[in-house]
Amino acid sequence: MSKLTILKNGIIKENPVLVLALGLCPALAVSTRATDAVGIGIATTFVLLGSNLVISALRTIIPGKVRIPCYMVLIAGFTTIVQMLLRAYVLTLYQALGIFLPLITINCIIFGRAEMFARKNTVANSLVDAVGVGAGFTLAMFAIGGVREILGNGTLLGIGLPVLSQFHIPVFVLAPGGFVVLGLLIAIVNKASSGKAIKKKDFGCDGCHSSGVCGKRLLGGAE
Repeated sequence: MSKLTILKNGIIKENPVLVLALGLCPALAVSTRATDAVGIGIATTFVLLGSNLVISALRTIIPGKVRIPCYMVLIAGFTTIVQMLLRAYVLTLYQALGIFLPLITINCIIFGRAEMFARKNTVANSLVDAVGVGAGFTLAMFAIGGVREILGNGTLLGIGLPVLSQFHIPVFVLAPGGFVVLGLLIAIVNKASSGKAIKKKDFGCDGCHSSGVCGKRLLGGAE
């Protein structure tokens, strides 16, 4: 694939939240305000860039049997760096993100790109993939956070909006409102792509990166 295709896949076709339905925990918990949503998106993108870079560069050195623990150590290291930077320079955002900042360490989006892309591709392509997926995640977070903040608080990025600032719907900043907004955005994306954002064949054994070590294959059974 060309680098442009890799970039577009991460933003649109393989959008981690609105298409693949990954990273839903921060997508629902840290999206009551657009600023917090963008903050967690940027922090996750930083960790994704660092982990993809190092994992791709060391892909021929890291033994396959211990690759997951190695990924965890690398991702945890970059997450710690992000925590230290936010605590030192953006304390308000650091406090707002709370426990969901260190939980970036076990974010399935980062682990997924490390396992499915970075360990199989060049450093350049892995960095482009990280930018695309990170941008897709951040845009999805901004969309969810923006809609919830507008409807729930009558503000956007902390700025009061005419009419809505007086007639807002507080339920949208609560958990039920988060599920409603997320579901509606996923439905819109699915409708806009005519349900073809990901084709059914993408979920078959032929498209699985772990098909070679699948339990059925190891046992010699039929697929």
